[in-house]
Amino acid sequence: MRIRTTLGVTLAGASALALLTGCGAADMTKQASPFANAGGTKSVTLSVQSWVGAQSNVAVAQYILQHKLGYHVDTVQVDEIPAWDALSQGRVDALLEDWGHPDQEKRYVDDKKTVTPAGGLGVTGHIGWYVPTYFAKRHPDVTDWKNLNKYASLFRTPESGGKGQLMDGSPAYVTHDKALVKNLKLNYQVVFAGSEAAQITQMKQFAKEKKPFLTYWYTPQWLFEKVPMTEVKLPPYKEGCDTDTAKITCAYPHTPLRKFLNTDFARSGGKAATFLKKFKWTTEDQNEVSLLIADQKLSPEEAAKKWVDTHPTVWKRWLS
Repeated sequence: MRIRTTLGVTLAGASALALLTGCGAADMTKQASPFANAGGTKSVTLSVQSWVGAQSNVAVAQYILQHKLGYHVDTVQVDEIPAWDALSQGRVDALLEDWGHPDQEKRYVDDKKTVTPAGGLGVTGHIGWYVPTYFAKRHPDVTDWKNLNKYASLFRTPESGGKGQLMDGSPAYVTHDKALVKNLKLNYQVVFAGSEAAQITQMKQFAKEKKPFLTYWYTPQWLFEKVPMTEVKLPPYKEGCDTDTAKITCAYPHTPLRKFLNTDFARSGGKAATFLKKFKWTTEDQNEVSLLIADQKLSPEEAAKKWVDTHPTVWKRWLS
């Protein structure tokens, strides 16, 4: 997420992802797309992460590339860290939502120069700990991490071993939560739901029953529209406070999300590369498409078409 390698979105979201990925869930570190680097072929290969916001970026970019610029677009699901290797090798041409991986950036952008920055996405991401707003209204002091131990018994689940549960998504996400719990001396156990989809299912069930829960979550994310949540304030983030993740005691940063291209594609990708460099929208835009996919159960292509049809002044700037 970024700081996460996240983010499946309910069964409907999982189905949408299957529709979105032209090669299914192929791992691009093992298998090159049949369209990547195909000499003379007017085609583009986009990396798509499993969280719905990233799916929304790709859905809209794919729709415009296909219907406005005449490209064939292949999309492949690949986790964040492997995506950098796939991008470096030309197995994918573009990564549209990176949450900040300085080690990968140094290796591939600065040292190998096989990956090229393509500008900001226009969206700022933030990871944090959240409780449902209905619980925060009843217990306002829960929003200060110093008071979390006071409520640990209320957040206990069968999976948390007698401690309060801090729900995370997938073990593949980059998260500091286990270190934070230990270093802040919190009486909590990090429990992984297994995926964003499973995490959303659990949160929606808790909310339906008005039960308390504490969860790792992030913005932008469409679920806030359905389950209002309030962030728990961790010790303030300061530059460098997360360098040694084993000793971390600070909050997650606010991260301007960025795009990256394979360097050869950035140089010779023509109108597609130019368009992807200009692709930039708002959190509201992304959430609008995400809601269409995850909540209204539109296919990614249907959601992208609906957004494109109603926002011509936004996307036409990307083609100028």
